[in-house]
Amino acid sequence: MAIQTRHIAYQHAGQTYEGMLAWDDAATGPRPGVAVAHTWAGRSEFEEQKARELAQQGYVGFALDMFGKGVRGEGAEQCQGLIAPLLEDRALLQDLVRLAMDVMSKQAEVDATRVAAMGYCFGGLTVLDLARTGADVRGVVSFHGLFNAPGNTAGTKIKAKVLCLHGYDDPMAQPDSLLALAQELSAAGADWQVHAYGNTLHAFTNPQANDPDFGTVYSAAADRRSTQALYNFLDEVLA
Repeated sequence: MAIQTRHIAYQHAGQTYEGMLAWDDAATGPRPGVAVAHTWAGRSEFEEQKARELAQQGYVGFALDMFGKGVRGEGAEQCQGLIAPLLEDRALLQDLVRLAMDVMSKQAEVDATRVAAMGYCFGGLTVLDLARTGADVRGVVSFHGLFNAPGNTAGTKIKAKVLCLHGYDDPMAQPDSLLALAQELSAAGADWQVHAYGNTLHAFTNPQANDPDFGTVYSAAADRRSTQALYNFLDEVLA
């Protein structure tokens, strides 16, 4: 038994993107696939490790790419500059995440009938937008994601089950935005859940997060609880 990985390049509008696939070579036959959408800093070792952990649990993990091959951000100003075009053009964001899901689903290791997506921070918004488009995926999981609606999916039925793992004191997704999301998901007929962790800020799964003034602080308890919630959810939706 060993976790294998490979990088997969794909194209959109003349630009090259690159994701990383992870799977257990002891598995026989295709396995459920779970895409991992990255933070505003771009695909990094953090998301790639999450993909490997998914492979250890019997899934195929795919750390996708929303910015382009090799594009990474350092510091808040640079990272904000990377996500700004996609926040302003949510249709493009939706096209890119749907493409990444299609690329993952076509891999020989993946059972294309059983796929899900999860994401962190900006990646949480990304997978929520995937669900909002009515994509035919089993489920999406947002970790300390952003909740603001895209404005181009009203009236679309959400097929995916939705799980939001949320720090209640997250300054980037305050309680009013959580209530608005609940109303939006209910109106779209979604099967949705929110797990809100008290006294917990943004980026609670990232051990490097330690900036209370910016609102990003790691929480070992919320990290542990949200990871367990993730695997409970995947067990359900990808059975």
